[in-house]
Parts: sequence; structure tokens; C-alpha cells
Amino acid sequence: MADRGFDLEGRLAALEEHDLKRALSPVDRVAERGYFAEPSGGDLPVLDSAEALVFASNNYLGLTDDQRVQDAARQAAATVGTGAGASRLVTGDTLVHRDLERQLAETKGTERALAFSSGYAANVGTIAALEPDVVFSDELNHASIIDGCRLADAETVVYDHCDAADLQARLEERVERATREGREPADESWLIVTDSVFSMDGTVAPLSAICDAAEEYGAWVMVDEAHATGLYADGGGVVQAEGLEDRVQIQLGTLSKALASQGGYVAGSSALIECLLNDARSFVFSTGLAPPAAAAASEALHVARHGDARERLWENVAHLRDGLESMGFEVWGDSQILPVVVGDRRDAIALADGVRERDVVAPAIRPPTVPEGTSRIRVVPIATHDRDDIIACLEAFQAAGEEVGLL
Repeated sequence: MADRGFDLEGRLAALEEHDLKRALSPVDRVAERGYFAEPSGGDLPVLDSAEALVFASNNYLGLTDDQRVQDAARQAAATVGTGAGASRLVTGDTLVHRDLERQLAETKGTERALAFSSGYAANVGTIAALEPDVVFSDELNHASIIDGCRLADAETVVYDHCDAADLQARLEERVERATREGREPADESWLIVTDSVFSMDGTVAPLSAICDAAEEYGAWVMVDEAHATGLYADGGGVVQAEGLEDRVQIQLGTLSKALASQGGYVAGSSALIECLLNDARSFVFSTGLAPPAAAAASEALHVARHGDARERLWENVAHLRDGLESMGFEVWGDSQILPVVVGDRRDAIALADGVRERDVVAPAIRPPTVPEGTSRIRVVPIATHDRDDIIACLEAFQAAGEEVGLL
């Protein structure tokens, strides 16, 4: 009988051959430092390994270890429960969810917000529920945006990364194409989708210019603030920093990065939120966000808005960027994400290994996550790193870079 299964061993061997195989390496705590197990998925060798500094986390404000955030999660678990127990539309809607959504809407300058079980679910559910005829998508948008376009069965037009002029040209081409085909382009619904901060390049989308193009052609704009929420003006994202709340129809983000929790959100008009809670399948058919996660995110957002964590983060970013560039490393981006571009994947792996040997965790990012020839180390400080931590990171990169022959 023919074997109609799957050659899993062959797939794994191919990954190994091309230096693409990844493995889990559990850590004892999520913070600016911790003890890591060997990448085998085994028990944590807490007593057998040295403590390492973490410069690869999305825990940008260091709030996973904040007592106020942890206390909020504990209180929600004790008073509301450890899980929502059902879809929000059944019995899983709680006051903890409503408090989080009220604060998100206030921070994002919108009428309402809606919490999802993940940022991935927020993107996929929103795009699919809107059912746009055409989506204009930045070429480096997150996989959840790409999958949302596929589920919506939308025609997707990809424009050059962070290039508002190319977006403008694609919009114009769409109008000209409709005219040639004897159609009225006004009959189509158009959605422009972009991340605000791109997680692998550290670049920031030119949102004002994107809004200009959208308004000229009557399109809506959807911005994923996953790597920006909590870090900019009053705890908002790039949309808030640039004062674009009235020009961006849909704002999304996650609760799992700067907000130190789990889940995602969408913020916009009351009509948008009502449509999503009825039509977004990833919301309707998912158990509601766990109350402790909602409470932790709500408290983290409060701390981000009213504390000094944002200022400490940006000070660390400036110090680290200056140090890496002064050594001769090429550092991309305009945000808290500092990709140290190496080029060759094997050199990137060697640099990451050398840094790790010096008790600094900053893994190599290589194809297929990034294009061939652009392998890099994604370096990310967090607010709770002190000055000595930043210096230790820089010294590790200096020594490892010299050892690998990159400096």
C-alpha cells in the first residue's frame, strides 16, 4: 500500500542541511536576564548554567516582572477566574475585559476597542470580516496580515517597503486598470494595511504619507501597532506620536509585547467594533481572553502611560545603537529594534554563538524569515536593563565580532 503520509524526517534533514533548523531553549523567567536550558526542550539547568542577559525580547518595557502588573493578574484570577470559560458572546465577557477595552480606546483616541485572544487573531479576523475587494499591503507586513488577506479572498497588491510613492503608484495603476476594463473603481472597497514598526528591520512606516495617498483615492487605512503600542506618546503607538487618530480607520496591536501579557486588540469606531464582534470569526468562535491576561495588560498600559519606563527604554536604545555603530556594525531601523546586519547566514550564526558564549542572548535571524544576504542579529534592549547591562552587551558584540572577523 502506498504511504500517503508525510516525510517529516526528510523535512527536518533539509532544514538541518541549510542551517534553518530551530529548537526551543526554555528560560526560567521572562525578564532582562535569566537562566536558559540547552536547546533540547529538556529541564532547566538552573544550577548548571550562567545567568544570561536577554537582548532579544519583545518585553520592551520590562513589565512582565513588574509587581503591579503581576498583582493585577493575581487579583483578576482570584476575583474573576483564571479563564473566561466561553466566547465573549456567550458568558466569557467580564468587567476586566471592558476595563481593558475602555483604556485601550482612550489611549488610541478611538470610540471603542475590542480584545482578541492574540494579535494574530485580531489581524486575521479583522481583514477577513471586512472582506475588502483589494488590499494594498507593505511587502514586509507580518504573516498574520498576509494570512488575513488570504482568508478574505482579497486581491492583494504588494507595495515596496515603507514606500509611500510606490503605494501611490499602485493605487493609480488600479484606477487605470479598472478604467481599461470598463469598470468603476469606486465600486470596490480598498484597504491599505501596514505595520507601524517592522519587527525584523526596525523601520517605521511613513504613516502620514500613507494617509495622504489613502485619502486621495478613498481607501481605508489599517495600522498594526504590535511593536509600537505602549512605547510612544502617552503610551500609544506611532499613530498617536504623529497625531493621525482621525485619519487611520483601524488600529490594531498586541498585548503580548510592551504590555507584558497575552492577546491582541482592535481600536476604531463603534460601528467597526460592532461589526467585528459579530463577524470576526477569530473573535466569535474563540474563548475570551483570560481575565488575568486582560488585567495584566490593563495595568501595564497604565504604567506605560504614567510611568518613566518609556523614557528609560529610549535612553537604552540610543546608548546601544551608538555603541554598536561606533564599533563598525551596520545597524538598521528607526525604532527600539536594532538589527545588526551581517549578511551571510553562517557569519550571523557564528556572531550570535559568540555573543551567547559571553552570556548575552541575541539570536541570529536568517532566511526564510529575512531575505538571503541580509541575515542579522536582532538586538533589543528593554527598559529594565541598566547601564552595566548595556555595556556588557556591547563588550560581547565587540569580542565576538573580532573573533568571527567581522570587525
